[in-house]
Amino acid sequence: MKRTGILNADLNAALSRLGHGDIVLVGDCGMPAPAGVPVIDLALVHGVPRFEQVLDALLGELVVEHCLAAAEAQGTIANDWLRGRFDEIEYITHAELKALSATARVFVRTGEATPFANAALVCGVPF
Repeated sequence: MKRTGILNADLNAALSRLGHGDIVLVGDCGMPAPAGVPVIDLALVHGVPRFEQVLDALLGELVVEHCLAAAEAQGTIANDWLRGRFDEIEYITHAELKALSATARVFVRTGEATPFANAALVCGVPF
């Protein structure tokens, strides 16, 4: 039994397979799951788990070199959550983010019901 960190076995396995440059898409419960991308669905009910809870858990496990979010998120609480965790965020349109999601190695679906609470995390390396 793991002592700390992410306990979800499927999410743990998916994270263990990531490499430099791989994308993890963290999405709200309304973000469409991209065809062919493995989905780890953590959503229980609207708001559970929250986007920021899942993001913090992932950031505790991953080296992230880059974050992309929808330009439409600017000025929202979702953007505040990202700004509190990343020095720089690259903004693209929501449509571009949905298109980019097709290249993700894994899609992590949260229960978040806040508009535009989605982010593409680009993995880095710890050295």
